[in-house]
Amino acid sequence: MASTSTPLTLPVLPLDDEVVLPGMVVPLDLNDADVRAAVEAAQAAARSEPGKPKVLLVPRIDGTYAGTGVLGTVEQVGRLADGDPGALIRGRSRVKIGAGTTGPGAALWVEGTTVDQTVPDPLPGHATELVKEYKALATAWLRKRGAWQVVDRVQAIDDVSALADNSGYSPFLTTEQKVELLETADPIARLKLATQQLRDHLAEQDVAETIAKDVQEGVDKQQREFLLRRQLEAVRKELRDLNGEQEGEESDDYRARVEAADLPEKVREAALKEVDKLERSSDQSPEGSWIRTWLDTVLELPWNERTEDAYDIQGAKAILDAEHAGLEDVKERITEYLAVRKRRNDRGLGVVGGRRGGAVLALVGPPGVGKTSLGESVAHAMGRKFVRVALGGVRDEAEIRGHRRTYVGALPGRIVRAIKEAGSMNPVVLLDEIDKVGSDFRGDPAAALLEVLDPAQNHTFRDHYLEVELDLSDVVFLATANVLEAIPEALLDRMELVRLDGYTEDEKIVIARDHLLPRQLERAGLAKDEVVIDESALRKLAGEYTREAGVRTLERSVARLLRKVAAQHELGERELPFTVTDEELRGLIGRPHHVPESAQDPAERRTAVPGVATGLAVTGAGGDVLFVEASLADPETGGAGLTLTGQLGDVMKESAQIALSFLRSHGAELELPVGDLKDRGVHIHFPAGAVPKDGPSAGVTMTTALASLLSGRLVRTDVAMTGEVSLTGRVLPIGGVKQKLLAAHRAGVSTVIIPKRNEADLDDVPAEVLDKLDVHAVTDVRQVLELALSPAVNGAAPEVPVAA
Repeated sequence: MASTSTPLTLPVLPLDDEVVLPGMVVPLDLNDADVRAAVEAAQAAARSEPGKPKVLLVPRIDGTYAGTGVLGTVEQVGRLADGDPGALIRGRSRVKIGAGTTGPGAALWVEGTTVDQTVPDPLPGHATELVKEYKALATAWLRKRGAWQVVDRVQAIDDVSALADNSGYSPFLTTEQKVELLETADPIARLKLATQQLRDHLAEQDVAETIAKDVQEGVDKQQREFLLRRQLEAVRKELRDLNGEQEGEESDDYRARVEAADLPEKVREAALKEVDKLERSSDQSPEGSWIRTWLDTVLELPWNERTEDAYDIQGAKAILDAEHAGLEDVKERITEYLAVRKRRNDRGLGVVGGRRGGAVLALVGPPGVGKTSLGESVAHAMGRKFVRVALGGVRDEAEIRGHRRTYVGALPGRIVRAIKEAGSMNPVVLLDEIDKVGSDFRGDPAAALLEVLDPAQNHTFRDHYLEVELDLSDVVFLATANVLEAIPEALLDRMELVRLDGYTEDEKIVIARDHLLPRQLERAGLAKDEVVIDESALRKLAGEYTREAGVRTLERSVARLLRKVAAQHELGERELPFTVTDEELRGLIGRPHHVPESAQDPAERRTAVPGVATGLAVTGAGGDVLFVEASLADPETGGAGLTLTGQLGDVMKESAQIALSFLRSHGAELELPVGDLKDRGVHIHFPAGAVPKDGPSAGVTMTTALASLLSGRLVRTDVAMTGEVSLTGRVLPIGGVKQKLLAAHRAGVSTVIIPKRNEADLDDVPAEVLDKLDVHAVTDVRQVLELALSPAVNGAAPEVPVAA
């Protein structure tokens, strides 16, 4: 590739932020002093030289001259289209600018050298391909602009250098890009650069056209939707006017409602995002109805509503005492909670570490002891709202945490609904029957409750439906359960356990007199002074007509009694007012169902024969009396062994084996004829065979029954016992002492035998119960036998009962 260079001396015509390439023809305004000076200097120099006046067109960028200019010839001087004087200048060739010099006129003169290079003929293969590509790109761009007359001119250019410099006409090139083209002396390199610039511009133009098309389509759709909505509103308005209906007062402007609502900052942000989605969705979109339901739920929640706690500690205690008899443990715990809340509030410690001072209590006890009604009394005493959540039979985890919003008919969980129902963020929430929660393929609701009932986590509780944080740390949760073992251990660990073991007979009489009787009088339509139930009748109802830990059956008995009196009065058989005494109970509601063993005829008592002992047990309904019967099989039937009946669990079966082994190994010491145990089968039976029974606490009872059977000595009717027995005869501790002693008291038992290591549990037993019971704490089964077995009659040999 050859290059030519010719020294020149030319006046400078500066172009501010403009670039002229060789081959271009441009008009310049002579009103510009620099342009006029350069043209006049070129004309003065042309008078002494042949040819047209020559100038050097140099780009001036931010006051700085480029190092390369273009030799231009003044083709014509005249008037421009707007009437101003101007000159038409054609670019000829590139000039490398050298040092300044002097010349005629006011223009700046410089020395320069032409630097144009020639392209070999024929063109190399890559240069030919480059020419084709540039012409194709330029043609595509010109056709898009509708410049059809220019297409032929571009196609007619065969010179590589001229084709590359033709890019100077491109309006999309920046000044810097044009300067780069000007300073590239190699024609092929310059054409390659021009091709790349044109290719990039076409790519940008394609993207811009795609975006503009999409935007236009969106705008058209929005305009069409806006028009249809306005038409729909007009149709609805006409229908309302036609039917005489009033326009609804409720505003549909969710954005205004969200901005006006008192919401936490994060909740407000989430709600406004949903409002944005709602505004972009159409009325027919199902997503719109989901968003409206979600926004309604969020706006209905009492995010910053809280009731003021009643810090009258003595008044709260008085309310609890008035509404519930007994239950001192729960009353003390609530009183302690209020006292601590009062001190925290007085010292400005309402919120510590983002958490408030809530509480989680588990009320565990048999049915009918007042667990559910106690929750309402707690709320009343604290001055808080009360809401009950029934968990019995709940098997779906979504009932606790809510459904995902993608499901049709999705709803928040029961906890969120309880907060919404209460209308405050610090209610008393009663989780009723938490031990009846089950799990299946839909998840484990008990596991979902772990976060709800954890004071360290529930200040940031997230419901699957809401998906925003809900602060539950100020809620007082009261969970009720009948069976402690049915509550998962991890869930129980998060709650403070309060046991309600049942009422004494005196407490039942107080409850019946102060609470049950007034309520049932009102339900029976009787005035307070029309029917009076004597205290002796209430005591007999509690002791002989009912035998339970709670008072539900007692209330039903009172209701039945009042219904009978009301019916007799309406039939004209009885005059009012009427006082019910214990002698009249049988005539009104029949005979008693639970007569104490001590009140029965001696020959009719269960312990009237050897081999029967009275034990104590704990069931889901509280404490209960349990009888154990033992017998020996006839030797002629053959086969020694142990038979157990009564639907017993594995632990209780093992206790029977231990009792039998102990008597076999210590029979001689206890003066028992254990030789009979070798050849005769032993049968131990627990009556009420339809009821499952398990646990180790019947060990001493079975040992006593077997010892009574072998010795022929009767077990004392007034004695009941409980305790686990070991192979060495040690009496080991058991659970449920309070419930078992209450059951013994209800059954009319006067003497109770318990393990020595359970003696500390007697502190929980009411004093009036302990006063009526003779409690013996023992360490060895030999002590049990001394206390429980009646003395042998005249030293006669025992008569061992034989199983039929």
